[in-house]
Amino acid sequence: MELNNIEEIASYIVSDGKGILAADESNPTCGKRFDTIGVENIESNRRDYREMLFRASGLKDNIGGVILFDETLRQNAKDGTPLIDIMNAAGALPGIKVDKGLIPISDGSDEVITQGLDGLNDRLKEYVAIGAKFTKWRAVIKIGNDMPSDQCIDGNADALAEYAKLAQNNGLVPIVEPEILMDGDHTIDQSFNASSRALASLFNSLKAKGVNLKGVLLKPSMVTPGSEATLKASVEDVANMTLKSLKENVPAEVPGITFLSGGQTEIEATQHLDAMNKIGGFSWKLSFSFGRALQAGALKAWSGDSGNAFIAQDILSHRAKMNNLAAQGDWIIDLEEEF
Repeated sequence: MELNNIEEIASYIVSDGKGILAADESNPTCGKRFDTIGVENIESNRRDYREMLFRASGLKDNIGGVILFDETLRQNAKDGTPLIDIMNAAGALPGIKVDKGLIPISDGSDEVITQGLDGLNDRLKEYVAIGAKFTKWRAVIKIGNDMPSDQCIDGNADALAEYAKLAQNNGLVPIVEPEILMDGDHTIDQSFNASSRALASLFNSLKAKGVNLKGVLLKPSMVTPGSEATLKASVEDVANMTLKSLKENVPAEVPGITFLSGGQTEIEATQHLDAMNKIGGFSWKLSFSFGRALQAGALKAWSGDSGNAFIAQDILSHRAKMNNLAAQGDWIIDLEEEF
């Protein structure tokens, strides 16, 4: 597979309904996942789990890229094969999370900014040498009392743009992720407002830094009410409000928008993605970059037992196929009941 530049790589990752498997949980986060299935959070178990995911037959044709944590990018499978070779053989390009987590935007603030720009250029060069093709940086935006502030939105947008420019300078596709947290009791209108402000600021910053938008992927939240909101939203409301925010703020030259699942169930995330693609009327590919919404069922089925690998892989492969169909507006609920 000959992909010569960042524009070709970005377009490939979201081609033909393909999306991204987000497997970049930090070791502590992986530990929280493993706690739910009674598995010890040690390097060999993390490797076995991810190897199981990457060997699933459903990666082929459905997954265009896999976001990895630093440890995973360097790991070999049990038989000695580099994990990134397993992904590449399935046509899923290896990517790497490069931010260094969150710190308060100022002393005592509930708002956060993402750190990791120090030394980033050197780390990017190393990741290229190992074989990474794309990168990810996550910003976190909270809704609440006087939140999000302009300081939070603009500060995170600037950091995302600086990271994106460095990534492109090193021949890597940057995924820019301005996540609006679902935590809280906010309405869908408040979510729409925060999303629109974050996207507008982000693309202003990207343009100001001279980032090539044809070689960028956007990883936004869907516009939903808060997880504790009294007023829920229909699938149609989420699809329409999300599309409205995107159409008003995301330039047409961006090749792909790969949503995070952000606390939605596996079926909800697929359903919302499909609804947007059925509505249509946009130039970008609307696809997925799901973590839990691809992995949750597989993780539970695996439960640390290699004898369960085939069952877990079938579950992951099914979800990958369902989301591929949703990314093309071809999913129907009956396909879930057959599985």
